[in-house]
Amino acid sequence: MKIVGRLAMLGAIMLLAGAMLKMSFSNEASYIYTAGAVLFAIMQFIGRIRGGNIALRRLVTMQMMGAVALIVAGVLMFTHQRNEWIVAMTIGAMLELYTSFRIPREMDE
Repeated sequence: MKIVGRLAMLGAIMLLAGAMLKMSFSNEASYIYTAGAVLFAIMQFIGRIRGGNIALRRLVTMQMMGAVALIVAGVLMFTHQRNEWIVAMTIGAMLELYTSFRIPREMDE
């Protein structure tokens, strides 16, 4: 499972780099961001927590929705010329941030 964590980290770095480079290198940054979002989402789906209580399953579902929102942001980078992708990326990032704090706490209980 160590490689899953490293690939997820690589995907997260690509997400961040693609979002930052979007201002300067629009076309290339979209490819970097989308590849990072897909890699990050796949690693989350592979390494997801199964079982547990209802609250933990709900949090994992929210985490998966956040990963899908990040992928949708990548698709919006290609299909729309304005900055609609920022809304989807923000929603995905907020869901990921919330679940990254809540899942370990719920697993400890």
